[in-house]
Amino acid sequence: MGRYIVKRVLQFIPVFIGVTIILFAMRSIVPGDPVKMIAGERALAPTVYEKIVQDNHLDQPLIVQYGYYLAGLLHGDLGHSYQKGQDVLTIFANKFPYTARLALCAILVEIIIGLSAGIVSAIKKYSLVDILVTLSTSVLVSMPVFWLGMLLQYAFGIWLKKLTGGALSLPISGAGGPISNYPTILHYILPAITLASVSMAFTARIMRSQLLEVMNADYIRTAFAKGLSKSAVIVKHALKNAMIPVITFIGIDFGTMMSGAILTETVFSWPGIGREIYLAIIQRDWPIVMGGVVLIVIVVMLINLLIDLSYALFDPRIRYGKKKAQ
Repeated sequence: MGRYIVKRVLQFIPVFIGVTIILFAMRSIVPGDPVKMIAGERALAPTVYEKIVQDNHLDQPLIVQYGYYLAGLLHGDLGHSYQKGQDVLTIFANKFPYTARLALCAILVEIIIGLSAGIVSAIKKYSLVDILVTLSTSVLVSMPVFWLGMLLQYAFGIWLKKLTGGALSLPISGAGGPISNYPTILHYILPAITLASVSMAFTARIMRSQLLEVMNADYIRTAFAKGLSKSAVIVKHALKNAMIPVITFIGIDFGTMMSGAILTETVFSWPGIGREIYLAIIQRDWPIVMGGVVLIVIVVMLINLLIDLSYALFDPRIRYGKKKAQ
């Protein structure tokens, strides 16, 4: 197991370097004076202009600039925001808890509803329930996330409020403060459903197809022949073997959610990483954009590693670091 983890971590290095090279190249080819981006549009004295150039190594070749940037990353320095005047790491440290809590809520919605719908749809194949699950997942897959978010905002934040005379509605923007407060929890309902919508539909479809495939296997027929009930066969035999592709999808999706969902956070004015990156793109605040992408890459790689390690829990045939007996 230890050797496998080390091997996977070493594989992350070229991926990380490749991403940083692409980011640095994009920053270099974007039109505009980088000094003006750093200092703003105000007039600068020649001495101040030269100092900014020297402090940011802009007078050096690109390969040297990249070396300074990579050295900063290895020391935990993601750069300094042009617009906010703060360290990028400090900005994301303040935004990450909101994104993490929203991702946890969304992944719970995806797991509970998506898996349940897929299992029920597979068990009741070609029934009315199966047809409803298939139709609803098709609609969710084809609907843009930002449009679904705005529909939910109108339905539960405006229309429901008018219908009940203001007695009942859900918050449509912002996080509302610490999640420990009950009113604040209500702020998570709509963005969590929006964030989980497409993934929930794919989870249901994958769960249905995998469970149907497993239920036709020989060992499942053997289990029924031994007199086991249908629920026992599904829970003890079929689900474990059907879960690996589902776990892969959910894990990758969770990594994406933890990295910040730009569309969902922007629609709901959510103070997380995704919305911060969106605002930085508009303001051409490159340190935040680059730092955000670097953090996304790191989070996704770590979660992918955890997904691979979790396979052994569901399939006892998978053992990392052990050679087959000769």
